[in-house]
Amino acid sequence: MQRIAIYILVLGAVLTFSSCSDYNKILKGNDYELKYKTAVELYNEGDCYRALPLFDELMTYYRMTEKGEDVYYYYANTHYCLKDYYLASYYFKRFTKHFPYSPRKEECAFMSALCTKKNSPAYNLDPTDTRKAIDELQLFMDQYPESDKIDTCNAMIDELRAKLERKSYEQAKLYYKMEKYKSAVISFEVTLEKYPDTEYREEVMYLMVKSNYLLAENSIETKKLERYQETIKSYRIFADYFPDSGYLKNAKHYHDVSLKEIEKLNNQ
Repeated sequence: MQRIAIYILVLGAVLTFSSCSDYNKILKGNDYELKYKTAVELYNEGDCYRALPLFDELMTYYRMTEKGEDVYYYYANTHYCLKDYYLASYYFKRFTKHFPYSPRKEECAFMSALCTKKNSPAYNLDPTDTRKAIDELQLFMDQYPESDKIDTCNAMIDELRAKLERKSYEQAKLYYKMEKYKSAVISFEVTLEKYPDTEYREEVMYLMVKSNYLLAENSIETKKLERYQETIKSYRIFADYFPDSGYLKNAKHYHDVSLKEIEKLNNQ
C-alpha cells in the first residue's frame, strides 16, 4: 500500500511537471491556434490564472479578425473568474462597444453591471462604487427592458440601496452618540427624506425627538424656546406614526418637559 501511495505521488509530480513544461512551450511558441485551444481548455477547467497570459497575447494577435470576438469574450470572463471585477467590468463594457451586433452583447452588458455590484464595499466604507453599481444596473434595465435579468437587477439594486440607507442611518446615529445633536437632527431628517420606507424609521423618529430635546437643553437661552418647540413638534409626528411604539413613554417625557420649559421661558 505504501509503495502504491508513493507511486501515485511520483506519477502526479511527473504529470504536473510535464503539464507545466507543455504549458510553457505553448506560451513561448508561435502556434496561436494551439494557444487559443489551450487557453479555452484552461478557462473551462477553472485554471484562469494560466489562461490569462494566453488570452492576453491572443487579444493582440486576433484583433480585427473573426476570432477576435471570441477571444475578447473569454478575456473579459477570465478576469471575472479571477475576481478582478474592475478589469472584468471594463472589458465587458468594451465588448459591447467593439461588437455592437454580437448575440453576446446583452450578456456582456449585464456582466459589466454585475461586476460593479461586486465592487460595492461594506456599508461603512466609501459608497462611490455602490452608487455607481446602482447607476450601471439601472442603465442595463433601461437598455434591455425585456431582459430575463430584470428581476435579478432589481434585487441587486434593493441590496445596494439598503447599504446606502444603513450608512445614512449609522452616520446620523454617530452624530447623536458624539452629542452633536444639531448635526444628528439634520442627518436623521436627510435619512427619512431619502429613505421614507426605511426599516429604521421608528428609531430615527424617536432619536429626532430626543436629539431635539437634548439640543434645546444644552442651548443658549435665546435658542431654547425654538428648540423646545421643535421637540414638541417632532414628538407629535412620532406619536402619530407610532402610537404603540416602545419608545413612546420616553418620547412623551421629553415632550412634557419641553412644555414645562416653554412655559417657564414665556413667563420670564
